[in-house]
Amino acid sequence: MRHISSLLQGLARSLSVGKERKGSGDDGEAAATAVLRTSGTLWGEGSETFAAVCSRRGEKGINQDCAIVCEGFGCEERSVLCGIFDGHGQWGHYVAKAVRESLPPALLRRWREAVTLASLIDGGEKRLCECQVDLWRQSYHAACAAVDDELRASRRLDAIHSGCTALCLVKHGDLLVIANVGDSRAVLATASPDNEERERIMECNGRVQCLADEPGVHRVWRPDREGPGLAMSRAFGDYCVKDYGVISAPEVTHRRITAQDHFVILATDGVWDVVSNEEAVQIVASAPEREKAAKRLVEFAVRAWRRKRRGIAVDDCSAICLFFHSPPS
Repeated sequence: MRHISSLLQGLARSLSVGKERKGSGDDGEAAATAVLRTSGTLWGEGSETFAAVCSRRGEKGINQDCAIVCEGFGCEERSVLCGIFDGHGQWGHYVAKAVRESLPPALLRRWREAVTLASLIDGGEKRLCECQVDLWRQSYHAACAAVDDELRASRRLDAIHSGCTALCLVKHGDLLVIANVGDSRAVLATASPDNEERERIMECNGRVQCLADEPGVHRVWRPDREGPGLAMSRAFGDYCVKDYGVISAPEVTHRRITAQDHFVILATDGVWDVVSNEEAVQIVASAPEREKAAKRLVEFAVRAWRRKRRGIAVDDCSAICLFFHSPPS
């Protein structure tokens, strides 16, 4: 069903992005010092962070994966947002791109509202420090709900039988907060047991079953028909099964970054279906240059698909890696 959140790293071609200074509006991009939406790299101005992105189309048609990195998220020097999205269904690529554009500004808006409200309560700045994780968790949940409602009301997109996953990370100073909707993965975070997801689906009269030729791949089905067979219990869109326990509420985890934490990796299921956490970390850590680490990982995943799953079309493979510290001189 959905996987444990984990860490991964990415980069396709060495494409550095120039940083445009932007104003501080409600829009997520306008409130960032630099934004990356394609395979490439992004250096953090005023911080030691370095982000690398790679996305490779599989053999199933159009690439339904997409990603975003916002350096200076919220116009704060030590803040960065990374998001990776995996569409599914006929219009999944459109849904993924719509969520990529809507989620960062929605999250930033809710975060600012939460901070403003918390600052008015007794304790002021002290309270903000104490409840920072809770504020991010509340902001993630509110933003994801708003984006899913926006998708449902949209006349431009058909998200009844299409949807997307979303794995979003915010590094705010030394605090790392990860929210996962679906089956992408990030290595430093852990999720709740799968049994909780199954129980929720069944309580809503949905069915959880594996296909005969896919043992171990749990899928969500409507109670009255053979569909849609969704391989995740959380997603944006997919309104045909939203009444049967599929939700867009993210699983939110956090961690304080230490000197021993070197990088975080986010990737879609196309990578994790054929690459273990340990293999991914080893590939990233052993890359001679950070700029090429993600490309090496994605290429490894593509080769693994052809070796381990012969006769099955290679899935889209996408990854983001965020390095926390400057490389040793």
